[in-house]
Amino acid sequence: MSLPGSSRYVVVGAGIHGLSTAYHLAKELRERGLGSGRDIAVLDKTGPGAGASGIACGVVRNNYFQPAMSELMQACVEVWESDPAAYHYNPVGYIALGAAVQESDLVATYERQEAIGYRSELILGEAEVDAHMKGLFPDWRAQGTTVCLHEHQGGFAFNLDSVLGLAGKCEAEGVTIYSGVEVTGFELAGDDTVTAASTSEGRIEVGEQLVIAPGPWARVFWAMLGLPETIDVRTPSGDVVRDRPMWTYWNLQEGEITVDPLSFATADGGPPPVIHLDTAAPLETDDGRLVTDELWGIYFKRDRHGVQGGAAPLVVESDVELDPYPSTTNVDPDFADMWCAGLSHAMSRFEGCRASYKDARSGGVGAFTADNFPVFDYLRPNVYGVLDSNHGYKMIGVGREVAKVLVGEHSQLLYPFRFERFATGDLHPVSHSPYPWS
Repeated sequence: MSLPGSSRYVVVGAGIHGLSTAYHLAKELRERGLGSGRDIAVLDKTGPGAGASGIACGVVRNNYFQPAMSELMQACVEVWESDPAAYHYNPVGYIALGAAVQESDLVATYERQEAIGYRSELILGEAEVDAHMKGLFPDWRAQGTTVCLHEHQGGFAFNLDSVLGLAGKCEAEGVTIYSGVEVTGFELAGDDTVTAASTSEGRIEVGEQLVIAPGPWARVFWAMLGLPETIDVRTPSGDVVRDRPMWTYWNLQEGEITVDPLSFATADGGPPPVIHLDTAAPLETDDGRLVTDELWGIYFKRDRHGVQGGAAPLVVESDVELDPYPSTTNVDPDFADMWCAGLSHAMSRFEGCRASYKDARSGGVGAFTADNFPVFDYLRPNVYGVLDSNHGYKMIGVGREVAKVLVGEHSQLLYPFRFERFATGDLHPVSHSPYPWS
């Protein structure tokens, strides 16, 4: 398919954010009588779901300590729930279990969820938490958890299938997706607007607005737009941290075990919720080797071919944006031992599961902002950036909000994620979680 000479709206990236933006923008244009999906071109250097979205673990949750994240995620869950068939969404719920140091965070998160009408349940006390989990899984045996936040909304979606579902919705609205088109640069006018994008397939003029949704390639596009590699960050106390890197890369730690998926079920045979376990109890392999005696955490869910999940990411020092998603696994060699030991610590049914661990195309690299939270904002007068800081796949509703902004509305949900927050000190609060995205 030949690239058009121009398009009113150009969207770069055919992952969850780019496609959600294109789909919801097409709907906004049609419903307001302002145009149609034929005014939108989506460009991707490979194709829908070829990057982060296509290998994401697929977890959908609202376990966020930050008020702005919680409110935005509620809107995202609404989008997942709006068409579970097309999005291949499984509303099985989500359970977060924490150690004593995380108790106050999870209590605050529950209270916020209750205030905004997000359905969840809070269990406090080590014995009470153990009883709750044993009611779901009689072989539950994790130690050291004193708080449980059981979200009765949320769950997971099948990664690539959901992206292809979004692509189908885009095409039904008249949006054209151009695969195999790599953006290599931008042409800027004197007023800093982008007038055209240079690509591997030629030049395309930007009629009105450009949206970039680059996932882990955020730093590449940041540089293309002439934006600074380092920024000054004002803290909430008023101190200023000079020359902080805008982008930091973390190596994501995810994998799977190949077992009968139905072997991971609740006591009544139903589909299990997604589980996130954090604890300070010593973690040992099944043969008694100590992995860690410090706070650790894993998450896991049932998948089509077994059980899939991950653990906290590792900082990457090198310039990895050239190939963040290689064709094989990208995880640390010690991850499999740690994650499988965590599964066995959680439930006796997973004892010995290390032998079933599968090396697969998983993990990858996440591009994190200076405060580890997304930037959703105009980066140039006509360039909107959807820079998810690896919070991405679950946030399908961001595209709906961006579409409203593109047609001239204000989004209260996106406002806390403006780039200006780094200069004003309006940063998001930080929890006690070992994960940079919490």
